[in-house]
Amino acid sequence: MKDFWISCGHHLLDRNPNGGLMVTDEYLKAYFARPELMPPADACAIELRLHRELLADPRRPVGAQEVAEMADADARENWQFVLAFRDLLLRHPTLEAAYLALVRSGAIHLPPLFVNQLVHVILRNALDGCDDPFVLRAAELFFRPQRIIPHERLLLLGDEEVLGGLSPTPVLSLMSMLDAPNEAQIDILSDENADSYWQRSDHFDLGLDLGEGRRVAKALGEAMRRWVSHLLGIEVVIEPLSQLRDAKLSWYVGLDAEGTRIGDRLWHGETLDERTAGRLLALFHLDFSDPAVLADAVGQEPVYLIMALSSDQSLRMKPQNLLTGLPIKHLEAAT
Repeated sequence: MKDFWISCGHHLLDRNPNGGLMVTDEYLKAYFARPELMPPADACAIELRLHRELLADPRRPVGAQEVAEMADADARENWQFVLAFRDLLLRHPTLEAAYLALVRSGAIHLPPLFVNQLVHVILRNALDGCDDPFVLRAAELFFRPQRIIPHERLLLLGDEEVLGGLSPTPVLSLMSMLDAPNEAQIDILSDENADSYWQRSDHFDLGLDLGEGRRVAKALGEAMRRWVSHLLGIEVVIEPLSQLRDAKLSWYVGLDAEGTRIGDRLWHGETLDERTAGRLLALFHLDFSDPAVLADAVGQEPVYLIMALSSDQSLRMKPQNLLTGLPIKHLEAAT
């Protein structure tokens, strides 16, 4: 089987009999060995000792006062965040259970970096065995912010961090026939280069053409289906839509902040202006394979999923909305 997303550290984790990810000392040590936590030579004795002892025993209890006594303010903040993240993982039997507890708490105080890394490794587990590069590339939207790549009328997305190191209008290699300079080149995932995904999955340097018929939308729908199945233990069918038409928007989930805002406006009966409607990236309807999982007093209308660009032409998906926004009973996979 071809591996992918090795950088998420899934190989450092154990799995329980139900397939849930169990934290290990090796996984925790990888966090404490990150450059952000490596004390400089002139760090205070407290920080040096804590770092040394946590590398030896990553589950060692750490009191708030111990961190508060560190001399460097930036070091204190870094340690507070990483220890809060560690303690979250240690409080729960699996990473999946920790993530569910976090998003259901209604108050996520961890930096987005930690939350995205948790989504990254859980999604890697949910997609284990997937051999479709289009599904895997679409799934990157769950934990990697995206940005529109400007090129005529094509609807192209690229990784925001990767694009940040390129020029404002990167050259697309699939259009190399235009004889454009290639110092800032982005490959768009296609049948011709799909097999290269396995070697470059940790580089996040493949663009995605959302305008390529229904293929990419169906790939994203499959990634969402497996996400819901893995974390909630329910089976759903997710199909892309070309437009909402006259659908009764009785229940919807915004897949990002802008998608939620658009859904709110439609639910209140507003008509979208051309500019707002132009931000819609993808629409889906979701049906439940087993109606028994639906919460009481919820009808049989499908759930609509709405994805849209923000005003700065970026996309920051909120995969937690698929777990907290569906009209279901309080269910989750036994992970």
